[in-house]
Amino acid sequence: MAEPPPVEPSGRDVRDRLSLWDRRPQPAAPLSDRQTDSVLELKAAAENLPVPPELPIEDLCSLTSQSLAVTLTAAVPESTEDVLLKGFAVLGMEDEKIETAQQFFSWFAQVQTQMDQDEGAKYRQMRDYLSGFQEQCDAILNDVNSALQHLESLQKQYLFVSTKTGTLHEACEQLLKEQSELVDLAENIQQKLSYFNELESINTKLNSPTLSVNSEGFIPMLAKLDDCIAYISSHPNFKDYPVYLIKFKQCLSKAMHLIKTYTVNTLQNLTSQLMKRDPSAVPNSDNAFTLFYVKFRAAAPKVRTLIEQVEQRSEKMPEYQQVLNEIHQCYLDQRELLLGPSIASTVTELTSQNNRDHCALVRSGCAFMVHVCQDEHQLYNEFFTKPTPKLDELLEKLCLSLYDVLRPMIIHVIHLETLSELCGILKNEMLEDHVQNNAEQLGAFAAGVKQMLEDVQERLVYRTHIYIQTDITGYKPAPGDLAYPDKLEMMEQIAQSLKEEQKKLPSEASFSDVRLEDPESCNLVKSGSAETHNPRHQTTISPADLHGMWYPTVRRTLVCLSKLYRCIDRAVFQGLSQEALSACIHSLLGAADSISKNKTQVDGQLFLIKHLLILREQIAPFHTDFTIKEISLDLKKTRGSCFKNNSYSRRSQVQPFTATLGATSKDQRCGVFHLQDNKNKAAINITKHVIILVQ
Repeated sequence: MAEPPPVEPSGRDVRDRLSLWDRRPQPAAPLSDRQTDSVLELKAAAENLPVPPELPIEDLCSLTSQSLAVTLTAAVPESTEDVLLKGFAVLGMEDEKIETAQQFFSWFAQVQTQMDQDEGAKYRQMRDYLSGFQEQCDAILNDVNSALQHLESLQKQYLFVSTKTGTLHEACEQLLKEQSELVDLAENIQQKLSYFNELESINTKLNSPTLSVNSEGFIPMLAKLDDCIAYISSHPNFKDYPVYLIKFKQCLSKAMHLIKTYTVNTLQNLTSQLMKRDPSAVPNSDNAFTLFYVKFRAAAPKVRTLIEQVEQRSEKMPEYQQVLNEIHQCYLDQRELLLGPSIASTVTELTSQNNRDHCALVRSGCAFMVHVCQDEHQLYNEFFTKPTPKLDELLEKLCLSLYDVLRPMIIHVIHLETLSELCGILKNEMLEDHVQNNAEQLGAFAAGVKQMLEDVQERLVYRTHIYIQTDITGYKPAPGDLAYPDKLEMMEQIAQSLKEEQKKLPSEASFSDVRLEDPESCNLVKSGSAETHNPRHQTTISPADLHGMWYPTVRRTLVCLSKLYRCIDRAVFQGLSQEALSACIHSLLGAADSISKNKTQVDGQLFLIKHLLILREQIAPFHTDFTIKEISLDLKKTRGSCFKNNSYSRRSQVQPFTATLGATSKDQRCGVFHLQDNKNKAAINITKHVIILVQ
């Protein structure tokens, strides 16, 4: 059943419905503030609409003043007919005439319709304009949607391509990484194999008959060989490690044999050339330096480079150290072969020249050995850069030849003056002057000199003991030695006569040549010289106080001590000095007793006091303790106290043990006091015989 067609609402219904849109308080379609403003603007614009041009001029009077607000100066036609003609022209009715009411209403409807159309023209125009924009926007939107679709498609394609590219990039990076790893692995393998591959080339070079240790490629080959051995030794987990290590060791042995053979042949050829130049093998001192040093120094650069290479590697590998030791031994053997006969002949020559002068012989022999040691160290440094103890052993052996010649002479010297002078030469000139200034080069020489010095000191001590026994203890005084105080009075008279003669002589001749000679010490004292240079000393010193007037044992003792003081150790000197002074004091006591018997007791005591004072004054510079302490213990009273205490304890057994202990302690203290008294007495006895008199 067909639905009836919808009934179109009338104009009133439309207006009623439209009124519901904005009816308050519940509008059907409420407008926003902006929409309200737009409606008001449209309403204001509609109120000022222009008068239609086709409206007759007569109807203008019916319009209100408000509706005629628009200026009509230009729109007012000249006549009504023109207005109507234009209005009919606009309506397309210029050929028609209004004769009936129907035509008028038709015309009026057309006018109204035209007015309605004119009124909505701008809205329609705006609508058409907006519709055009809408169509353009729709077209743009369609284009945008199409572009978005294309972009989405492109994005999907981009993502696909990007994913594929990333995958390809990662695959390339992985391949490059694997390639780098393979290259590194290949290089690492090649580097490791390079050490093994060097075996063939090194072996070929070593077996070549044209190879020379002085060639430019020998030392680099030696360095490669060391690197290969060090690398293989540090990687025992490699395959065929023992085989290659043995082969490289064999190559190293060949290289060491070449170096050793070349160096040894060079040294031996030098020695043979020098020996051929001198058939007697006993060169004199003039050409010894030329023969034994210049030739070796000229040949040193030939082998020094190889020896330096061996020395630099000697701490890393034992093969190098072994070859270095063999080269050292060969060098030292050749030097000993050359120097041994030369030194022996030179020492023999010095001995023949200074057969009676032992001091000159020792001084010249030691000076010769000093030069030999210094020259040998300098020559050794021309060949080698590192020291060796074997050089000092060789020099000690060479110095021993001088020692073997000098020792038999030293042990037969009997004079203390000679022995003390020998000690001074060895100790002061050789050890302190030469050895201390160059201890490194003269170490071997110092050992020989110290041994020789010990022998001289031992001989000096032995001869001193004999001298004390024979010349001091066993001295038999002559009558003139005991002529006191006659000798002193005679010397005083001589001094007075000399003074009187000097007063009589003019001042130019005041110098006196009178000399007092000491036959024991060979010392000369010029009295005139002493008086000239020290006039104050002239008035204080008497001729009787000169050491020529001393008792012979005193003079001999002091001379002996002065010889020993700087030659032997302090402890030995102290013991010998005590022995010598003790013997001297005993001789003085005997002489004093003899003088007391021959003269008076006062003369004997004055003689003893005079010489004891001389001894005290002369031994003061030695700064040595010359006292001899003798301590004796007397335990008689202590023993008596013990017996007494024992008997007392038997009588009173009920007495506490503490009382007995106290009594025993008391008696022991008494014994201690007695012991102290004995010590004081012993000290008093020592004071009587001490050398240094207590002031």
